[in-house]
Amino acid sequence: MREWTREERYRVLQSPDEIRDLYDRTRASAYRQRYHVQPMTGLSSDPNGFALHRGTWHLCYQWCPWGAVHGLKYWYHVTSPDLMHWENAGIGLKPDCFYDNRGAHSGSAISHGDDLYFFYTGNHRDEDWTRTPYTCAAVLGADNKLTKRPEPLFGPRPEYSEHQRDPKVVWNPEKQRYYIFIGAQTADKRGCVLIYTSEELLSGWSFAGELKVPGYEKFGGMWECPYIVNISGKDVLIFSPQYTKLPGRGESTNHNVYLIGHMDYDTLTFTPDGDYHHLDYGFDFYAAQGAANVGDPDKAILIAWIGLPDNHYPTEEEDWEGSMSLPRELRVADGRLVQTPIPAVEALRGEPIAPDGPLPKACELRIDVPAGDFALDLFTRADGTGGLTLRYDDAARKLTVDRRGLEKRFNRQVGEVLDVPLGNGLHNIRAFIDSNSVELFFNDGEATFTTHAYPTEAERGLRVSGGAAVTLWPLAASVTDRFVY
Repeated sequence: MREWTREERYRVLQSPDEIRDLYDRTRASAYRQRYHVQPMTGLSSDPNGFALHRGTWHLCYQWCPWGAVHGLKYWYHVTSPDLMHWENAGIGLKPDCFYDNRGAHSGSAISHGDDLYFFYTGNHRDEDWTRTPYTCAAVLGADNKLTKRPEPLFGPRPEYSEHQRDPKVVWNPEKQRYYIFIGAQTADKRGCVLIYTSEELLSGWSFAGELKVPGYEKFGGMWECPYIVNISGKDVLIFSPQYTKLPGRGESTNHNVYLIGHMDYDTLTFTPDGDYHHLDYGFDFYAAQGAANVGDPDKAILIAWIGLPDNHYPTEEEDWEGSMSLPRELRVADGRLVQTPIPAVEALRGEPIAPDGPLPKACELRIDVPAGDFALDLFTRADGTGGLTLRYDDAARKLTVDRRGLEKRFNRQVGEVLDVPLGNGLHNIRAFIDSNSVELFFNDGEATFTTHAYPTEAERGLRVSGGAAVTLWPLAASVTDRFVY
């Protein structure tokens, strides 16, 4: 694995010509995705600025243009009419001022009137590399020109650590106020969320206090990417606790979880109805962000980074890495989130093909599972061995996913085997396969599992337990890979 110097990682991109050769090499990779948003070059990580604005979906992602390395971060901007057909729109935010001199870090967006407002963390570092996080804003006007505000909305709270980032802006119609939720860490290194409020988007912000979540006062060492949304009258709090291990999650110290309960904006208290749940049970799912301005009180739309901080993936050897997940519709049922792929993905389907040949690089599987134990193997070799294996134990109501059988193994120290609890049994699976990822939806969205996978040309087989009804659709490409600076 290449070692990057600080100067290389934090080099400022001055001209599109500096990355054209890297773009050409990246496009030639066998693992470029067909229907998932991915970096034009270099690294993509957290989704940012996700919103519906004037009939167009806007999404940005954290982008380091030079290679598969976390360094100087930009926001790269993509747009879509339907959440499936994405076009590169060019750099959204550049780290080009005092307040973001070492990166335009994660944040959110909200549409209001003719303008789309971006809120992000300006990552400032001084000469001795001391970090100061600022909450900054920019406005995308009706002319499609982005203008950064010359001054931040506010700076960090001195009584907390330097880890204060990822502003998520929400509008509360009952209070007729905007709120910004900031992922943070206390001075004694406990994860938390800070809340600011204002009647206006670009002025008047004041610190309201720290979010209180009874029972979660000592849950992880930093809460990244907080997101709160009301779905069908229930408040849902989603966040990514870091620096902690959770039961059943191997050696990983980065997670994505949610709580369902009630948010009291007067006392800044989120009261959970029960225990936390994993948003996704897979190896590679993090920094989930919900879209603003969805306009439907009974659902939210969510997208995440297929990846984890500090992990490494095979395409690093090609100087690029990362992907966004499929957008998902979220609903609340029986005290849990139900997550389903957006319906627009079905428009990518070709005619069904027999599931007895090599798996297409981009495809969807629908499997109706018979009662009892069940086995599914993806990406097997010609002799039926290896691959990504799924084993369902009906007595334990548990499904186990194992990627040790793939030829390209990675992140072994974090873990290669994970379980999915399925209290209602296993009835069906929808599997979305792209060139370097697999997204599994169980029981019409009761649980999900997302993982990177990098099968070789010799690993294209499929094995399914007898009695299962299998439908296989090839999926058309829907994401352009044009060079747009």
